[in-house]
Amino acid sequence: MSKIEVNAIEPQCGTTLTVGASGDTITFPTGTTIVNNGTQTGFGRTGTVDWDTTPKTATFSAVSGNGYFVNTTAGVITVNLPAGVAGAIVSFADYAGTWQTYNVTVAPNGTDKIGSLNQNAILNVEGQSVTFVFVDSTQGWINTMDSTSNVRGLPPFIAATGGTITTVCTDYKVHTFTGPGTFCVSNAGSPTGSNTVEYLVVAGGGGGALNHGGGGGGGFRFRAAPTNPQSGPGSPLNGPANLPVTVQGYPIDVGGGGPAAPGPSPSSGQRGSNSIFSSIISTGGGGGSNGATVEAPSPGGSGGGGGNAPSSSGGLGNTPPTSPAQGQPGGSAINVPGVCNTGGGGGGAIVAGGAGTSPYRGGPGGAGAGITGFGASNGECSGSVQYFAGGGGGASEPGRGPSYSVGGLGGGGNGKNADLGNPTGQPGDANTGGAGGASGTPAGNGGSGIVVIRYKFQ
Repeated sequence: MSKIEVNAIEPQCGTTLTVGASGDTITFPTGTTIVNNGTQTGFGRTGTVDWDTTPKTATFSAVSGNGYFVNTTAGVITVNLPAGVAGAIVSFADYAGTWQTYNVTVAPNGTDKIGSLNQNAILNVEGQSVTFVFVDSTQGWINTMDSTSNVRGLPPFIAATGGTITTVCTDYKVHTFTGPGTFCVSNAGSPTGSNTVEYLVVAGGGGGALNHGGGGGGGFRFRAAPTNPQSGPGSPLNGPANLPVTVQGYPIDVGGGGPAAPGPSPSSGQRGSNSIFSSIISTGGGGGSNGATVEAPSPGGSGGGGGNAPSSSGGLGNTPPTSPAQGQPGGSAINVPGVCNTGGGGGGAIVAGGAGTSPYRGGPGGAGAGITGFGASNGECSGSVQYFAGGGGGASEPGRGPSYSVGGLGGGGNGKNADLGNPTGQPGDANTGGAGGASGTPAGNGGSGIVVIRYKFQ
């Protein structure tokens, strides 16, 4: 076998060089590297394309044998197919995952067809990749590959929408819900970034009774990791663990405050409504009791204050039970026949409602819980303590002093007490879960609750 050793082979004349004859086998030894610095036709093409790695951002004409990354971030794009020749092949891929928003129009050349019709094709699926092969004049271009499940890297942090969103402490997002909504998680993150959320879930406060017991504060459930910047709780009610989330929509219920006793006859206040986020349910605060009948003060996140006999004890808190407790019991009433009947204050998240005392002094509402830097009101990273779920004050007669009938810290309404400057029961503050104060008529309605969700986003 003869051997030719040269550095270059060129045609003797013309521009065509033929290597071997029809039927011959040309063998390239193992380890050989073939470098193509020109345009190849009919050589090495096995149903694949050579990808152009410069993304296309405007209308362009495709060339057979090439694949293109098409970036529609700025708007829709039209791709003109090459003239149809049997075996011609082109591919297109969604560069930025935006084809569902700004689609790609694939236009045939002249009278060529796409899938038997001389019509444009539309690519409008996020992450789509397609390959067209020209077969013949009957079918024209046929799509031989359509992938709609593009694998993309995901950031390690939670991404979500819903509620009023603020940024705190540079790296944290806070979603505040003061009414019903949806916390929609689009990326669940990972342990290397974030895949759990902190939360504040406060139910609606209970309504105050006529004459006697104040309403109980709404159930208070809270979690903030002490290791996170400026997120340490100002109360002992920190939950045991952050809440894991997945890609889905989480319906948010924000409990309304319980109505006050309707009057004019002596009657009890109504319980507040529950607030719910995922598995976290905070129970509405119990209504205050008049107690002149068999109506007992109702239990709840915090219990309502007691009325006069036969139902003088305060309502139970932390009902149903949670750990840590979501609230405290209401204060008991005092009933001294022929002397006085005075109501107890509603329980708060941390402190039980105060008992009524003789003569005619309504018990104060129990204090709610305080937290610092959670961003529930104004998105601050640090600063003043915010309080939630205070109990409503029991009703007092005039001349009993301003230390009685006061609502609990955390939005609890004052009970009737002329020495405090309020001749009627005061409502609980909105979006605090504070309870309504007791009165002759009218009594105070409970305040609505709130749901706040916080997580690290970068």
